[in-house]
Amino acid sequence: MKRIIIVCEGQTEQEFCKDVLQPHFNKKEIYLQSPTIKKSGGGIVPWKTLKGQIENHLKQDKEAFVTTFLDYYGIHDNHAFPEWDACKRIIHRDERMDLLKTSMHLTIDVSISHRFIPYLQLHEFEGLLFNDIKIFEDNFRPDELVNKPELEQTINANPNPELINDTPQNAPSYRLARIINGYNKIVYGSILAESIGLEKIRAKSPRFNNWITKLENL
Repeated sequence: MKRIIIVCEGQTEQEFCKDVLQPHFNKKEIYLQSPTIKKSGGGIVPWKTLKGQIENHLKQDKEAFVTTFLDYYGIHDNHAFPEWDACKRIIHRDERMDLLKTSMHLTIDVSISHRFIPYLQLHEFEGLLFNDIKIFEDNFRPDELVNKPELEQTINANPNPELINDTPQNAPSYRLARIINGYNKIVYGSILAESIGLEKIRAKSPRFNNWITKLENL
């Protein structure tokens, strides 16, 4: 059975891997592990630290592939990711992220880097959850769904939910906190993701879909 280690930015991504991705890959006889980044308490750490963790995973399991599940907009100057300044000068977001992924790959020990597949979400994982209004209606009572107009506007205005995040205050998790009374990032994220289903998430989110396809074909 093939093995893939997904290094997750935080618990929200980890729960998604366990609840949604792992059952899917089990059917394909691919075993997933989804550890969170160490020493972060949730969130991204300096590249030097993360690089060490990635290389440790690759060295400890000499047959496993390692990938990342990180939020590009959670990376800051002080994290010192490779070619970060050059990436920031690129206007087109896809090209910017592709350069960063390539640079991450090139800094990994060449003897093991062929088993490393860097992946970055453009924005928060929660953006993927803005997929189907009915899923929210099925999972939350009217008194819990306290800002349905914002939910409808967000979904209707963003056919690709990966692009949701025009200001820090409008990051997907902040929107969900305004839309759902008592929103719990980890618990509700998993509930919504399972209800939507992996295929519907993939259908609306091309960058995410390309990543899953790549992992399926290892």
